[in-house]
Amino acid sequence: MKRWLVRVAAALFAAAVVITGLAWLTLRASLPQLDGEVFVAGITAPVSIVRDAAGIPTITAQNRSDLAYALGYAHGQDRFFRMDLVRRDAAGELSAIIGPATVGRDRRQRLHRFRSRAEAALRAMTAFERQVLQSYAEGVNAGLDSLDAQPFEYYFLGVEPEPWRAEDCMLVAYAMFVNLNDERAEKDQQRGVIAAVLPADVVAWIDPLATPWDAPLLGEVPTAAAIPGPERINLRNTTLAAREFAEAGPPPVLGSNNWAVSGALTTSGRALVSNDMHLGLNVPTIYYRARLVMTGDDAIDVSGVTLPGQPQVIAGSNGHIAWGYTNSNGDWSDAVQVFPGATPGTYRTPDGDVPYTKYVERITVKDGKPVEMEVRETIWGPIDDDPILPGSEVAISWIAHHTEASNLGIMQLETAQTVAAALDIANRIVMPPQNFVVGDEHGDIGWTISGQIPLRGDFDPRLPADWSKQHGWQGWLPAGDYPRVVNPPDGRIWTANSRVIDGAQLQVLGNGGYAFGQRTRQIRDALQARQSFAPEDMLAIQNDDRALFLAGWQSLLVDLLKRNSETASDLDEYRELVSSWIPRAVPESVGYRLVRAFRNEVRRRMSDALLAPVRERFGGDIRLGRSRQFDAPLWSIVSEQPEHLLPANFATWDEFLLEAVRAANTGLLKGRNGTLAERSWGEFNAASIRHPFSNSLPRLSGWLDMPADPLRGDADMPRAQGPDWGASERFSVAPGDEANGLLHMPGGQSGHPLSDFYRAGHAAWVSGEATPFLPGIARHELILQPVTR
Repeated sequence: MKRWLVRVAAALFAAAVVITGLAWLTLRASLPQLDGEVFVAGITAPVSIVRDAAGIPTITAQNRSDLAYALGYAHGQDRFFRMDLVRRDAAGELSAIIGPATVGRDRRQRLHRFRSRAEAALRAMTAFERQVLQSYAEGVNAGLDSLDAQPFEYYFLGVEPEPWRAEDCMLVAYAMFVNLNDERAEKDQQRGVIAAVLPADVVAWIDPLATPWDAPLLGEVPTAAAIPGPERINLRNTTLAAREFAEAGPPPVLGSNNWAVSGALTTSGRALVSNDMHLGLNVPTIYYRARLVMTGDDAIDVSGVTLPGQPQVIAGSNGHIAWGYTNSNGDWSDAVQVFPGATPGTYRTPDGDVPYTKYVERITVKDGKPVEMEVRETIWGPIDDDPILPGSEVAISWIAHHTEASNLGIMQLETAQTVAAALDIANRIVMPPQNFVVGDEHGDIGWTISGQIPLRGDFDPRLPADWSKQHGWQGWLPAGDYPRVVNPPDGRIWTANSRVIDGAQLQVLGNGGYAFGQRTRQIRDALQARQSFAPEDMLAIQNDDRALFLAGWQSLLVDLLKRNSETASDLDEYRELVSSWIPRAVPESVGYRLVRAFRNEVRRRMSDALLAPVRERFGGDIRLGRSRQFDAPLWSIVSEQPEHLLPANFATWDEFLLEAVRAANTGLLKGRNGTLAERSWGEFNAASIRHPFSNSLPRLSGWLDMPADPLRGDADMPRAQGPDWGASERFSVAPGDEANGLLHMPGGQSGHPLSDFYRAGHAAWVSGEATPFLPGIARHELILQPVTR
């Protein structure tokens, strides 16, 4: 019997070895070919793809279509599965490969009907743009087909990859709209709910347009707004309900930093441009580095970051200009109140009652039955199937819903040679509207908005409006009327998702939820502190993790704990740690984490108290967001401590603040071993940059994910960083001097965990180390040869 068991065990072990070996060989078979020669259909002349030690390609072609094909080929080799997820997420087609778990997400996306809109957008493009996209799509498919085995994720899912189509490139663009815009006008709806309960002056104070922390390029910085008196809002009858401590705080503002200094401030006389775009981080990362070279009479040589799924460099330098973006946070969507017409199935418009346009969206579900949903559309946009605003239906008017919502205007930047030319191009680019910052080889710098700007009629764009009675959008702002800043007297331009301008121009852009101004102000002050800049100086600003904003909160907290030391002896350790804090968001700082936790807890409690009447009216489950500017009124409250804003269950402000400290103290220790002194910032802010399958394959997560490094930085400083969000790239470059520029990204070029390029460069991103802007010495060369007929 024992011998039989041994033989069975041996056979099972041998089978496991064979299966593991086959899986390993299959996985290795999906690694791309990097050297040699490949004959392909779809190009007209030979194209070279030369990769350096980090897998960064330099692609050289003789015409733009062949260049697009080869970039698609590289993207298809290295990133196809990630591209597939992005297009499917935008189109609401994830369930076709994942199953019932993603039906909810698909339903949410299907409201926008992006697959149909992508097809319409492609038809509206120029013949040249369509040709470039078609060549790119053919290259993607050729790159995928060149693999000896499909990417491993498809084996895990049990599905086959579907070919890339030209319109899928538009889906990638729409995914960025969703990522960067308020796609359902939820801020308008939330403000409308709040405005229905609180007085208008109180709403404006809670959610101000401008604060003393702002650092705009144009316009004034206001003084702190006065706290409304007890006749306007009084919390002495409001009991603050207890809630469990939540350290994370509100979600980050996805955006970016960018700035430029003129040639008068550089030794070369060239402008110097910096950009780090803050987005959610996963494996592989969103961008893909590349240098694109086209020979001949219309030669180009452009380097930077590309977006897999798109055929051009998104941000970088072409030798004459360098450019980058931050999310503008203007108002690009509106909540339109829709009321029923006299006849069922109709709604009111300025021209009388009109029937809804109805579409049936069919969601294919792997291992499940198809799901159908009806989308009703108005002349303004689709009806929100999950509205926040009670009392009427809500249509979403959003720039992404328009056929002309996307084009390949960015590609024109490849040949721009001056700031003036680049600004003209930027104003005609159709994309999620961005703060476009550019500098040129002559030393000039400029800022404008890239992306379409709607012209609004006579309604308050921050509140839901009945467009059957008020004029809605009246077309698009002409390119010649876009705001611009060119060569300011001090030779410096900066943006970081907060308010950039004021006055009439700000009214044109609107307010889609500007970021709190501290990060922008810290960048501005750092730029103004120097009179000469090199790329390394720019990187130092990008890595700035000083906690300047929390310094005031640290002083407030230390004073509170000192004067209450006898009655709050349970907080002695908290007091000692915050008194001796390291005033930076660095992994070893315990005090920083404690001060931050206290501020977040106070912020959440005061927001709950101020919005309590709204929840009482509409129910506790009403979805209310906190203003991104709330730190301004909050600081006024904790500084002045007015009696009428103290919740009823507290006798003094010290009692209120001490309870917030105790909640933070208890929450930081709950479920953890060790003392408060071991609760460092690095423990919380450890990288969680993960592959989509690492939750499903936990034993492989260490192989699939990036290391869980403790990370520097936080939200209100230039080094904007969280566990799973932050700089998707960082670069600083002078056009024409790319050889001395700097660039790094999280993760690596490849999406294949066995590739040498899977993590290449990631450590430099973590540490903030300077690495070259241009690809390095050639290590691999793949020649694409046209098939001769």
